[in-house]
Amino acid sequence: MLNAIKEINGTLNSMVWGWPGLILLGFAGVWMTWKTGFFQMFHFGHWMEKTIGAIFGEKHITAHTEDKSISQFQSLCTALAATVGTGNIVGVAGAIAVGGPGAVFWMWLIAFFGMMTNYSENVLGILYRRKNEHGEWSGGAMYYLRDGLGSKKGCKQIGNILAILFSVFCLLASFGIGNMSQVNSMVSNINNAFGIPALAVGIFLFLAVGLVILGGLKRIAAMTEKLVPLMVILYLLGTLAVIIMNGSKIPAVFASIFQGAFALKSAAGGVVGSGIALAVQMGMKRGVFSNEAGLGSSVMVHSSSNVKEPVRQGMWGIFEVFADTIVVCTLTALTLLSSGAVDLTTGQMTEAAAAIGSNNMMSYAFESAFGKAGSMFIAVALFMFAYSTVLGWSHYGAKASEYLFGTKSIVPYRIAFVLIVLAGSVMEAELAWDISDTFNGLMMIPNLIGVLALSPEVAACTKNYVARHLRKKEGIEPMLSMWDDLQQSQSAALALEGDN
Repeated sequence: MLNAIKEINGTLNSMVWGWPGLILLGFAGVWMTWKTGFFQMFHFGHWMEKTIGAIFGEKHITAHTEDKSISQFQSLCTALAATVGTGNIVGVAGAIAVGGPGAVFWMWLIAFFGMMTNYSENVLGILYRRKNEHGEWSGGAMYYLRDGLGSKKGCKQIGNILAILFSVFCLLASFGIGNMSQVNSMVSNINNAFGIPALAVGIFLFLAVGLVILGGLKRIAAMTEKLVPLMVILYLLGTLAVIIMNGSKIPAVFASIFQGAFALKSAAGGVVGSGIALAVQMGMKRGVFSNEAGLGSSVMVHSSSNVKEPVRQGMWGIFEVFADTIVVCTLTALTLLSSGAVDLTTGQMTEAAAAIGSNNMMSYAFESAFGKAGSMFIAVALFMFAYSTVLGWSHYGAKASEYLFGTKSIVPYRIAFVLIVLAGSVMEAELAWDISDTFNGLMMIPNLIGVLALSPEVAACTKNYVARHLRKKEGIEPMLSMWDDLQQSQSAALALEGDN
């Protein structure tokens, strides 16, 4: 039975995280980029101004709300909490170890197109969201699958089925990728770096996670808006320090990335063609695993924002992928490649780095620069990244549970989630991690079907926003919701408050 489960899971995993799934992800990103007129490129200055730039100039971006919604900045931080995780450190190292330096280029490329996949998910999330019986916004792939795809002729049943499948996959993934695997990583790294027993770390995490999660989304958002900026800034400063110390190697690093992307052998050896294929596959796979663009996960928290313009929240989705992959993953890659962990002429791990494995390559890079303090810094960074991921994913699982079983299931789900934190700290179940990884990838299939089917709505909403805000055309009714009552109420509120 166990072998049969492994074989079935292996087949599914090779589909969702192999070429079939990656091609679907790539196609969706390219299609949505084209449908929105290369918004992430031609309006780069605008979306940067309305996201990271607005934090310092528009009070409503960060202002805490009195209702059940959260601020735009809190929604970003909670989404980044779930995406900026171990994949940004261990995942990048694994991609380079297997696919060579060229994998970094393909990570950049999938992120460029993934910006518009994430943008589209968020636009649809706002367009199709509704308030639940507690007055909280409920949105996500399950809602635009049921109410968006399901509203098209002959698609009602398929929309409902795909919405349920997405929610089931999300619920199961939240316990695995969003909980046990992150906790296991935290416990292992802290134990190796500081010698603290696994059970002691597990009890601390049980309390640290429980106190936040059981307080609901407001408390999660309040924690992540403080934790995420701090952990990202500290990590970026650390990587920049290593990169500056190895500054003379940076030209060679970029040369190895571009050469490895198109011509050289992969780190695993093999001929040129297979080397390029491996670089493409590992770069795309680890890039998507890191930023989650296309999986439909982060839209569940973005939909809880107090924003009224769908495109405004969509732009936060663009920034999310930009910050996660273009910034954090790139600095991780530059740190690794400049540290001597990889032979830049062959693209293979050096003997010393290979001896400790790809999971510990960043520790090797930091230790080579700062000694034992470097590996301790990475252990703390991994702890913070994984902890934030657990907080973010707890909300995703709660929204999936709400969709499947109603709002009464949220508290029992959160209790179960916290208990699994304690269990995950002391158990080793590699198959459970592999299965949850598969469920994580399976989320993208129904989600991307919905995104592609509803691409005309995304294009129309984008065109509406561009006409009103960038081309300054007057007399155009804003496109804020697919529901008449919300369209009217949100439009009236927008008129009173001005652009938000």
